[in-house]
Amino acid sequence: MAAPQDDMFSLCVDPTKVSSCVEVRFIDKIKGKGLFAKKAIKKGDTIFIERPLVSAQFLWNSLYKYKACEFCLRALETAEDNARRLSGIPDLSLPHPELCKVHPELHQACPQCQVMYCSNECRQAAADQYHRALCLGTSQEDPNHPISKLKDAWRSMHYPPETSSIMLMARMVATVKQAQDKGHWQKLFSQFCSRAANEEEEIAHKLLGEKFQGQLTVLRTLFTTALYDDHLNRWFTPEGFRSLFSLVGTNGQGIGTSSLSQWVHACDALALTSQQREQLDSFIDQLYKDVEKETGDFLNCEGSGLFLLQSACNHSCIPNAAASFPSNNFLLHLSALSDISPGEEIGISYLDCCQCDRSRHSRHKILRDNYLFICSCPKCVSQMDELDLTSDEEEEEEGEAEGDDMEDEMTDV
Repeated sequence: MAAPQDDMFSLCVDPTKVSSCVEVRFIDKIKGKGLFAKKAIKKGDTIFIERPLVSAQFLWNSLYKYKACEFCLRALETAEDNARRLSGIPDLSLPHPELCKVHPELHQACPQCQVMYCSNECRQAAADQYHRALCLGTSQEDPNHPISKLKDAWRSMHYPPETSSIMLMARMVATVKQAQDKGHWQKLFSQFCSRAANEEEEIAHKLLGEKFQGQLTVLRTLFTTALYDDHLNRWFTPEGFRSLFSLVGTNGQGIGTSSLSQWVHACDALALTSQQREQLDSFIDQLYKDVEKETGDFLNCEGSGLFLLQSACNHSCIPNAAASFPSNNFLLHLSALSDISPGEEIGISYLDCCQCDRSRHSRHKILRDNYLFICSCPKCVSQMDELDLTSDEEEEEEGEAEGDDMEDEMTDV
């Protein structure tokens, strides 16, 4: 008998309630709200585990056959199948296959449209929350179905590397449409950070490019045709749709899952002799080289979700917490990177490790361009008087890279 999937519903924090060790507080009109510790938290502790209100796999990621549960985004390929596809080696065999935690025999399809779930629990949860309103039934492969047209339009406007999905907005609408207490869900969604009109336009510009005004109009028309609901009529007006678009662009948290990565982590925990460890590490190193050669950097099932608690975390260039997805599904684990005192704000980094190591000037440029704010964390304050010598070098490198890109484009033409 197969081992059961992780019980995500007993593990996760109820998204409508605040964890007992943290609280959300209003800070000021500039920073808005923040997340603060209510008691002492030790380095390495899991602060909370949170399930998103809604989540969705990125559309290009799904199209390129990264198979994920339609509800929880758990990777559906076995580690071996995943490794074979990513490496382009069809007869590849992984050692220790028993370490793979994917159980295909538990997977279930929607009886109407055949989209796949990792378990009956996820299939039922999706149907109860939003899927009945979005199920295409026998029209799943019909390119003229309004939802199919909406997906195609989004793909034509937002190319990889993907950072958001129109289907996150669609699931927000579908959730409210199916809910008995529609006001409850509308109140939950209203708790996410909102933006001024000019900032909303900047976010749309960032996601869609130079022609964002016309593209927003096209998307709103398709969105309205596919999903209009009287209870949410404001979301379908030009201003309301732009606000909804901005909400997802500002608050969407990236989610990545991988059965191969889970298998590798399980291998790391094996008790092996020195020779066995060396052989296994050598196999894994070669596998990743083969994957990089065949597939590049796109290794995971990827999507995004709206997390109520996590969205209250402000950025810090010296974060005391970090989010991860170790359960190979949409459950977000927020863990402490250092000891956190009662009353201390919990901050995460919106930048990657390399970006965090750049100069204050460069960090501010990235944050201003992508998140529309200027950081005033202790690290930035302490570096206010420092010369931006590193930034000059970085800007020079960026200029050279832009020149190379332009040269490549001219060559292509």
